[in-house]
Amino acid sequence: MTGVRGQGSGASKIAGTLVLLAVSLHAAIFPDQIGDFKKGAPKTVAVADQELYNEYGFETTEQAEYHAEGKQFTATAWRMHDSTGAMALFEARRPPGATPDTMTPLSVRTSDGVIFAYGNYLFQFTGSFPPAADLEAVYAQLPKLEQSPLPALRTFLPAENLVPNSERYLLGPVSLARFEPRISPSVAAFHLGSEAQLGKYKTAKGSLTLAIFDYPTPAIARERYGEFQKVPGAVSRRVGDLVAVTVAPPDPDAAERVLSQVKYETNITWNEKVPENPTRSLLKLILDILIFSGVVAGLCVVAGLGFGGFRILLRKRRGGEDPESLVTLRLYDK
Repeated sequence: MTGVRGQGSGASKIAGTLVLLAVSLHAAIFPDQIGDFKKGAPKTVAVADQELYNEYGFETTEQAEYHAEGKQFTATAWRMHDSTGAMALFEARRPPGATPDTMTPLSVRTSDGVIFAYGNYLFQFTGSFPPAADLEAVYAQLPKLEQSPLPALRTFLPAENLVPNSERYLLGPVSLARFEPRISPSVAAFHLGSEAQLGKYKTAKGSLTLAIFDYPTPAIARERYGEFQKVPGAVSRRVGDLVAVTVAPPDPDAAERVLSQVKYETNITWNEKVPENPTRSLLKLILDILIFSGVVAGLCVVAGLGFGGFRILLRKRRGGEDPESLVTLRLYDK
C-alpha cells in the first residue's frame, strides 16, 4: 500500500507541475526583466468592451509593474488573433490627443506614456518606460506572435481635413454599431467578407464621418452600393472594390469633395521571370548549341565503337568471313 500511495503522490506532483507550467506559459507575455527594470507580480486586466474586443480577435491580456532605481512603469499587453485585430484595437484605444511616434509603424505618444502595436499584440506603457532597444527582448519571447501584413484599406482615407486619431477599423456588426450606428449590419454585409476603415473630417459646418467598405470583388461592391444608396441621408460612391459612404453630412458640398478623393489602386504581383539581357541570351543559346552538339558527337562515337566492336566479336565467334560483310571487287589487283 505504501508503494501505491507513493506512486499516487508522485503522479499528483507531476500533474500539479504540468498545470502550473501550462498556466505560466499562458500568462507569460512579459519577461522577468526589461533593461534595468525588474518585473513585479503579473495582473489581469478587465476588458471594458468585451463584445468589441472579441470581434477584434481578443485572446488574452496581462499587466505588470516594473521597477528600477527611482523609476517605475506599468506595462499592459493585449494579444489578438492577428495583426489586423491589433491594429483595430490600437485605433480604438488611441486617445484623441496622441501624437505619432516611431517606436513601431503603429505607435503614438500619450500624455503619460506610449501605445503601440507589434504584430498581433497591442502594448501600453505608462511611466518611465525603457527605450525601444530594450524592448527587443520582449518581442523575442512573445508567445503566439503573428506578423501578417496589415490591410491596405487603412491607407485609403483621404488625408485632407482628416481629424487626427479619429480612424476606426470595422470588422463586424459590433464595431459598426460602436462607431457608425446609422449604417445597419445588413447593408454593410460583413458576412460577404467586407471590412471598413472609418474616419472623421472637419468641415465648415461640422464633423463628417466617412466609412470606406472593401469587398472581395467589384461585382459585390456594385450590388452593395445600391443598398447603401437606400440608407436615409447617405451619400455614397463606388470605386472598384470600394464603397465610400457618409451619412447625413452637415455640409453636402464638403461630402462630395471628400468622396471624390477616395482612390482605388489595384496592386498586382506578376510572378513572371524578368527577361535576360539579349546579348547574354544569345551567348547562352550558342553555348547550349555547342554543348548539345558535343553530346550528340559523343553519342555517335560511342555508338560507332560499340557497333564495330560487336561485329569484330561476332566474326571471331563464327570464324572466317562475316556473312554480312560488304562485297569487295578488288579491282586494284587487276
